[in-house]
Amino acid sequence: MKPKVIVYKKLPEDILNSLKQVCEIKYYPDSEDHSIFLHDLHDAEGMIGAGMRIDQHFLKQAPKLRIVSNVSVGYDNLDIQELTKRNIMATNTPDVLNETTADAIFGLLLITARRMAELDRYVKEGKWEAPIGENLFGVDVHHKTLGIIGMGKIGTAIAKRAHFGFGMNILYHNRSRNQKAEEQFHATYCELEDLLKQSDFVCLMTPLTSETKHLIGLKQFQLMKRSAIFINGSRGQTVNEKDLIYALQNKLILGAGLDVFEQEPVPKDHPLLKMNNVVTLPHIGSATYETRYAMAKLAAENLIKGLKGLCPPNLINQEVMRK
Repeated sequence: MKPKVIVYKKLPEDILNSLKQVCEIKYYPDSEDHSIFLHDLHDAEGMIGAGMRIDQHFLKQAPKLRIVSNVSVGYDNLDIQELTKRNIMATNTPDVLNETTADAIFGLLLITARRMAELDRYVKEGKWEAPIGENLFGVDVHHKTLGIIGMGKIGTAIAKRAHFGFGMNILYHNRSRNQKAEEQFHATYCELEDLLKQSDFVCLMTPLTSETKHLIGLKQFQLMKRSAIFINGSRGQTVNEKDLIYALQNKLILGAGLDVFEQEPVPKDHPLLKMNNVVTLPHIGSATYETRYAMAKLAAENLIKGLKGLCPPNLINQEVMRK
């Protein structure tokens, strides 16, 4: 008998078909009848998708679950401690999205600095009737100082673009030293406070953990240059949004480029949506056809390996294989 698997994210047809060869699929790509979902969850041995909060309360309703395959590099939606306690494998999809996400986040930095989104609206609204004045000028990116908070693989890919493409001076703050970034991009490790004070652009790329929740708030914005631009490509909860709004309204910083928010989708009446000095994107870091396909394929490989009793290539909680 094939193991039952819940798919709670839309997957490419060929990948879904490959799963059907080895699993009995219960597909909930968009919305579901909650009662039917809970019925299927009770017998599910595997799950594959993204964003769903899987914690102690959820797992009580999934007594047969053996593996959760997250179609994402981040896994703050998973209670890893509880999954490990129940001997349930948790996997993610790192590496395949590094370059694509770095493209998006560095692009967001450029768009914010040069006010491209604002000026695009300016042209489309028919306001361009003469050469623009200084009130619509942006700021240079090349040869400025970029401070990266979280120099993991995506942060390193951003540093590569900044160093080789724009001759930027790279500062970084991380849990551990990144020798590759220091050697290849002449990046300088520094304490968070020093990075905030010295950077022209502050790019936040940390994972969301209990330590990084609201890592950036009013105190940190007050340390930044008034000419600084803040970029968030990590998770919305790593920033205190009320403090960010205050910093922007009171010109503690020049502007912000945001791909993530505390609440997603963003409420239509959110103050950040009304600010010309803020660029807002709908969490598009890895959103290309090629990368999302690669993520789905890797997640499926993780799931199938786990269901076969083998170690998935991207197992987060390695402890379960030692039990």
